[in-house]
Amino acid sequence: MAVWRVKFTKTKRDKLAQVLWILNWFSVLTGAILFSLGIFLKVELNKQEEMMADRDIHYVPNMLIAVGLIACAINFLGGKICYDCVDTNKFLRWKLIMLPYIIFTFFFTFCVLVGALMCYTMRGELEESLNLGLTQAMKFYKDTDTPGRCFLKRTVDILQIEFQCCGNNGYKDWFQIQWISNRYLDMTHKDVADRLRSNVEGKYLMDGVPFSCCNIDSPRPCIQQQITNNSAHFNYEHQTEELNLRMKGCRQALLDYFTHIMQSIGLTVLIIWLFELSVLTGVRFLQTSLENVLKQGDPDSESDGWLLENSFMETARTNLNIIKSLGKSNQIDDGNNGDPNINVPSTSIANYGPDNVPPKEAPEAS
Repeated sequence: MAVWRVKFTKTKRDKLAQVLWILNWFSVLTGAILFSLGIFLKVELNKQEEMMADRDIHYVPNMLIAVGLIACAINFLGGKICYDCVDTNKFLRWKLIMLPYIIFTFFFTFCVLVGALMCYTMRGELEESLNLGLTQAMKFYKDTDTPGRCFLKRTVDILQIEFQCCGNNGYKDWFQIQWISNRYLDMTHKDVADRLRSNVEGKYLMDGVPFSCCNIDSPRPCIQQQITNNSAHFNYEHQTEELNLRMKGCRQALLDYFTHIMQSIGLTVLIIWLFELSVLTGVRFLQTSLENVLKQGDPDSESDGWLLENSFMETARTNLNIIKSLGKSNQIDDGNNGDPNINVPSTSIANYGPDNVPPKEAPEAS
């Protein structure tokens, strides 16, 4: 029994072909949207590449770009096919192509769905990449004279100001690294010398943060040094002064930013997938209804169109049997080592004459 059997008159078939022609052009636009979303996501990731570890997290935008380009080509071809299907005679040139086109497009729409799901699953990899990248960037914050690292101080400061964050997980991350270069430290000063000697690795650690961690909404001047020392500042309690510094870590701020982008892109791609699937369903109805018209021989007659000629179970069983038969034929070929003449009986050449005729026996001597 056919799945979703629908009866089409010639007028309905022509209208269906015209509507699908228009929808395929809309699908070309959705392909361009997929391409644009991939480019946008790739650009946004590249903006923060200094804050990320060397991990392959560009597979999502790369896939969206590729899927968008392929969608434009497929739907352009689909529009041409549907336009010609208004005329039954022109359908003949596409008759052998439409079924492979539908099968290929079906698997392609599955790739679109995978792209949508990948937008929701890359959060974990992105978080790990940001965690490692921000840790390295903060470590090299002081290396303003080192080639290849001199830009990191400016990059980190702009990041903390733009995203209103501080440190990797929070402002206390700056307490654990030396973020001031030795060239700006007075080594003759007792406090500096004591701090360097007290650290096993000889680093100058302090409870201070860069200026970019300051909260511009704070009612008092920003306190960057001796943050945990309440006695060093008048009317100050560091555990309650939440407005003085940015509390959120930059890893979480960037993760929230990219998560919002990826969720929006994922929802858009999911809607595009549903639209592409509906267009493909219409093309399938058009193809089956036109093939049935050709079988009837009357281009103006009614015809049935369907999604599947048999039920889902019967279709699955038929395809499974085809796969099994192909597997058995491959096993036979492998057993014969690819020699088609291996089972052909051979006859001794000595029993035949030059004309491939058995020679007459010689008479016995009397």
